[in-house]
Amino acid sequence: MTKTARFFWSAIGWAAFLAATAEAATLYVSPDGNDQWTGRAPKPSGKDGPFATLPAALQAARKLKANEAVTIQMRGGTYSLTKPITLSAEDSGASAQTPLTISAYPGEKAILSGGRRITGWKKVQGDLWQVEIPEVKSGDWMFRSLFVNGERKQRARTPNTGFFRIQGASPKGNPAKVHFKPGDIKQEWADPGDVELIALIAWADLRMPIRAVDTETNVATLSGNARPSNQESNARYYIENVPDGLDTPGEWYLNRKNGMLRYLAEANQDLTKTEVIAPLLTNLLILRGSQAGKKAVQYVHLRNLTFSYSDWAMPAEGYADTQAAIATRGDLQAEFATDCAIEDCTFTQLSNYAIDLGRGCQRNRVIGNEIGYLGAGGIRIGETGVRTNAFESCHSQIITDNHIHHLGIVHPPAVGVLILQSGTNRVAYNHIHHLYYTAVSVGWNWGYRETPCRENAIEFNHMHDIGQNMLSDMGAVYTLGIQKGTVVRNNLIHDVSAFTYGGWGLYPDEGSTDTLWENNIVYHCKNAGFHQHYGKENIVRNNIFAFNKENQVMRTRPEPHISFIFTNNIVYHDSGNLLGSDWSNDHYTMDYNVYFDTRIGAKPEAMKFAGARLEQWRQRGHDEHSIIADPDFVNPQAFDFGLKPGSPALKLGFKPIDPSRIGIRDKSKR
Repeated sequence: MTKTARFFWSAIGWAAFLAATAEAATLYVSPDGNDQWTGRAPKPSGKDGPFATLPAALQAARKLKANEAVTIQMRGGTYSLTKPITLSAEDSGASAQTPLTISAYPGEKAILSGGRRITGWKKVQGDLWQVEIPEVKSGDWMFRSLFVNGERKQRARTPNTGFFRIQGASPKGNPAKVHFKPGDIKQEWADPGDVELIALIAWADLRMPIRAVDTETNVATLSGNARPSNQESNARYYIENVPDGLDTPGEWYLNRKNGMLRYLAEANQDLTKTEVIAPLLTNLLILRGSQAGKKAVQYVHLRNLTFSYSDWAMPAEGYADTQAAIATRGDLQAEFATDCAIEDCTFTQLSNYAIDLGRGCQRNRVIGNEIGYLGAGGIRIGETGVRTNAFESCHSQIITDNHIHHLGIVHPPAVGVLILQSGTNRVAYNHIHHLYYTAVSVGWNWGYRETPCRENAIEFNHMHDIGQNMLSDMGAVYTLGIQKGTVVRNNLIHDVSAFTYGGWGLYPDEGSTDTLWENNIVYHCKNAGFHQHYGKENIVRNNIFAFNKENQVMRTRPEPHISFIFTNNIVYHDSGNLLGSDWSNDHYTMDYNVYFDTRIGAKPEAMKFAGARLEQWRQRGHDEHSIIADPDFVNPQAFDFGLKPGSPALKLGFKPIDPSRIGIRDKSKR
């Protein structure tokens, strides 16, 4: 076809396309499509049909009438991206009633992939395979993730299981230095320049390339500076990207100097017939409005799409995390986006936070998504800094009915739902489980400074298998700073475990103030069901704390004001202490609670309240109306904490908690 003919056909096609917009506003994208077509047909037919790429469909959507509701449907298949899809204010829907919707074609699975398939494998010996990648050798591509048949595989690591131990204190100095046990770190590991040491230190991690190794003093010098706040004696660590560590099936090593990728396959696995994907991108989709023009991306709906295969980036000097994998952003990033929706999508085999609602994001909805098997966390809201400009502030997101699970595979401190300097958000009816740090974290201020983080609601979520003995100092729900009006209620929390300390269910940390914690069921936590480090005038009422191991309730720091009001709770245990840590100065209020230790039964004289007997405890002004009695749970051994008729807790004013309302709802009830 000549250039003139192509122009003529394009003009005719666009004329027909624009004429049809008054009748319908659906565009189609397909792996079998063509970006020169009109996109008005769901499959190729003659000289017309769907677009081949989403950017082409977005460009066409911009030409439609301003008051038109536009839908872009993506046919089933994989759309391999070479750069992130970016939507600007120009891509906004016309209104809440006429949004721009991007969705999978009904009944089909459309995958937006940041990966590229690796082919050309040759067997070296046994089950060891290799392939040369020219773009890696030339320095144009460096990847840190590899996926085989849809699963993330381990970069060559030592030890293969478990950890080495830092000898003594945590890494110190600028650059950081690590004392190691003789033989654990080899001198030659410093030579390639990209062998990394990953340490787990209290609530954070450190990942830095090794720069020098002194085998006489057994000191390894790393590439970056230590973080003084991260302290843990004899901390665990492992080494990754080790040339001579390729010794376990499923491990791989990339030599960035010669471009050679090596993979140790499972027995008899043929890589010429296996899907091996390495990611090109560190994020897949961006919604970004205009700060200068104060125009947000508005009324964009993403539905039933799958986002897969991304990589993670690291500065040359590595990093030492502050908390919550804070330097890691999202694979779907939004900035200055308002009244948008992400619904029923799947985020899997990604390397960062799945969704990042940052500066200027307001009133967005994240509903009914599957978010799992990620390198970092689930959903990140807000920024670390405080914004005073109304257009730039982040607030009022709705996060409901999402299944968020198996997180922190690369960055263990990542959080299920992380709310930073952001208020009036609702996190509800989610199922969050199997991660190495906190499930829901709210706030980013340590102390009593006022913040925009207020009136957040964390409610009706099911959270379990939190921590998994990997890190320390975490809770299922964790708060920081003054948070007037924030409520944590009607959540089911269980199986929170830490490596050393800090496996807590409900955890108001430094400066948590003016928060309400009510109607939660919390059991099987390592250190306590409730722990307040320090804070002011929080209310803790009508909760069930059961079978927590070392302590049931903890308070760390005495202060001159009231720490909290603890009332109408049931505390039921068979191990550990009733009250842990520091209960001096009596600046807290406790009353109308039911306490029961199955080891001693209903014996007030045997119950100890921070070392005091009940009579002594009451003389200090606490629990005047509380009782020591069996609350008569329906079946506590099966974790059925319903109350039988006539329960003494009911007589004392406890209001039953209905766990059937907790967790992901049926679509018809959302």
